[in-house]
Amino acid sequence: MSKEKAIQAQTPTRRKFLTGAAAATAGAAITGFPMISVAQSPIVLKMQGAWGAKDIFNEMAEEYVKRVNEMAGGRLRIDYLVAGSVVKPFEVMDATHKGVIDGAHSVAVYWYGKSKIASLFGTGPITGCDAAQALAWIHKQGGPFYEELMQKLGLNVVSFYAMPMPTQPLGWFKKPIKNASQLKGFKYRTVGLAADLMQELGMKVTQLPGGEIVPAMERGVIDAFEFNNPTSDRRFGAQDVAKNYMMGSYHQAMEFFEIIFNKKKYQSLPKDLQAVLRYAAEAASTSNYATAMDNYSKDLQELKTKDKVNVIRTPQGIFDVQLKAWDKLVDRLTKEDPLFKKTWESQKAWAKRVAYYSLFNSADYKAGYEHVFGKLGF
Repeated sequence: MSKEKAIQAQTPTRRKFLTGAAAATAGAAITGFPMISVAQSPIVLKMQGAWGAKDIFNEMAEEYVKRVNEMAGGRLRIDYLVAGSVVKPFEVMDATHKGVIDGAHSVAVYWYGKSKIASLFGTGPITGCDAAQALAWIHKQGGPFYEELMQKLGLNVVSFYAMPMPTQPLGWFKKPIKNASQLKGFKYRTVGLAADLMQELGMKVTQLPGGEIVPAMERGVIDAFEFNNPTSDRRFGAQDVAKNYMMGSYHQAMEFFEIIFNKKKYQSLPKDLQAVLRYAAEAASTSNYATAMDNYSKDLQELKTKDKVNVIRTPQGIFDVQLKAWDKLVDRLTKEDPLFKKTWESQKAWAKRVAYYSLFNSADYKAGYEHVFGKLGF
């Protein structure tokens, strides 16, 4: 046999050997490592909001859910339900604590009946801070006070805060209010410590979730109300039951969404998914605020032009008496509850430094607006 033919005869045998060796190596690799499932079922959390399907707050809750679901990469999914799907809006804290639902999107003042300290994480007394600065207090200093409150109340939840809400209007009235004395005797809807505040001004307060406000107005259960903002109010149909919208107030000058989860359920999650739930709240906070600015401003103009609502700035005299009423409330509550006092003292110390910086440094935005657009109408 020639040398050339001998080489050709050996080549197929060598190819078979290399192919077999490669297959054996691959087999060894498969045998040496565990099988990993490519598609695993996600962990599903059931979350209910405190908001009706048409409320813009429902859209803001969905912005949070969207961010969680996208960042979790298929390993975790929140299934979101509107108010009333499982429990009533004021019941979401208890339902989350008991594990009836895994989480809720709400506001702290909706469970203020358990402790008035809840309002210090929602619609609390005036300090000079705006909502963004008060939210910063929660992130930087308020967390331990909240944890202490949860332990005191025996509530099995963790909470994240988002969305520094703009000042809430004094609300909707059938006739314009020109001074504080006219408020006496009004049957009025608000929530949280704002209820105590407005009672100090002589109002008869009923605490109702958003979806029940306009029907209560139609039945005469209340004859004036506030909820939160021009968009929510307009979608509720506030303009159909009253035509005077009083803008500005100290009763709820700073509030935030409270996003809660059952603590046991939360702690059972891997650390990275816990982080997704936490940091998605911070991401949604920015998105929610952008959504608010776009919609609230448009709907205020629509209320004026299309719905013929008389939009009025709340008289300064009402702001003045509200401040005095806050002083009385704070004095009483700090004497009654050591934890309220401790939490309030922390907020005050924060505000003294943070609000001072902001007020000392802020540009005169009103003058800037009037330079570009002319005098404001109030």
